[in-house]
Amino acid sequence: MGEMIKGRGSTGYLPGRFAVTTARAEDDGWHERDREDEIVSSPATRVTEERARSIISRNQSPDIPFQQSLNPYRGCEHGCSYCFARPSHAYLDLSPGLDFETRIFAKTNAPEVLRKELAKPGYRCSPIALGINTDAYQPTERKLGLTRRIIEVLAETRHPFSLITKNALVERDLDLLAPMARDHLVQVYFSITTLDNHLSARLEPRASAPHSRLRAMRRLSEAGVPVGAMFAPVIPWVNDSELEVVLEAARDAGADSAGYVLLRLPHEVSPLFRDWLQTHLPQRAEHVMSTIQQLRGGKDYDARFGKRFSGDGVYAELLARRFDLAYRRLGFDRRKHQGLEVRKFVPPRPPSPQGELF
Repeated sequence: MGEMIKGRGSTGYLPGRFAVTTARAEDDGWHERDREDEIVSSPATRVTEERARSIISRNQSPDIPFQQSLNPYRGCEHGCSYCFARPSHAYLDLSPGLDFETRIFAKTNAPEVLRKELAKPGYRCSPIALGINTDAYQPTERKLGLTRRIIEVLAETRHPFSLITKNALVERDLDLLAPMARDHLVQVYFSITTLDNHLSARLEPRASAPHSRLRAMRRLSEAGVPVGAMFAPVIPWVNDSELEVVLEAARDAGADSAGYVLLRLPHEVSPLFRDWLQTHLPQRAEHVMSTIQQLRGGKDYDARFGKRFSGDGVYAELLARRFDLAYRRLGFDRRKHQGLEVRKFVPPRPPSPQGELF
């Protein structure tokens, strides 16, 4: 840990919390690196096919505004240093560090499994949140087209869904999204952490640049797709000063709703983010973590419902106040992003061994 790796958010292979053995690298003097800027060359991304047995996940958390979600990929090449989903790679006996962003698992049968689940007699239509744990439009989607095939199933069955992304690749699927938007079947949110390209390249190295996300947001909005912005995560003394300017840029790009989420550091994310701070912002690292702990009851993370997204204390109250003032001043309206249409859902026909006559 502790070395800047070109194009990656992690600085090493932090062992997962279930690992039985731990490997430690030792420099024997033959380590290849760029002597000028001390940046280690980036490991290649490996994509592995995974056959899913089920694809729709159900949620019972009281502070998450959806009941169903779907993730086409495990792991995410965007490499966001703060990603709350990183600990999930520990269940695969892989590192939540570099493995999470270089060992990607694609659920290549997801569209077929989704079709079967939607065809079940007991299925009750409820909006599906697409790409919540890991970005459905991460770089490997450009080649695999897995997310597009899933949206094709949702469009065919007129099933409502929302998605959140940091990648301008979503614009590719406007031909599917725009018709669904006319029937109130889709909402798209863009996560925008900063407008500073240099900071973005360090925080989320393989996500689309901030201006690319705003451009995609504008094009979706002009095509009639409801778009919103999430200023997430808010990181004290790193990007928190940009809250108002990010919301204003999103409003100007067509967003009619917005939200924010405070930095979350569950399980292995905490040491990974601490290491990122020491690597990229060493002079601010102690101040950042001190403020985070003030927000989390003296700990790096507080998982309590109602507190995990917003924190507690004076800083949290000031942040909420700033957001509310900017939200009203910029004319955002939460009502515009409510009530996706569920009554138009048409279940797919279950597969028949005799085929279809018509």
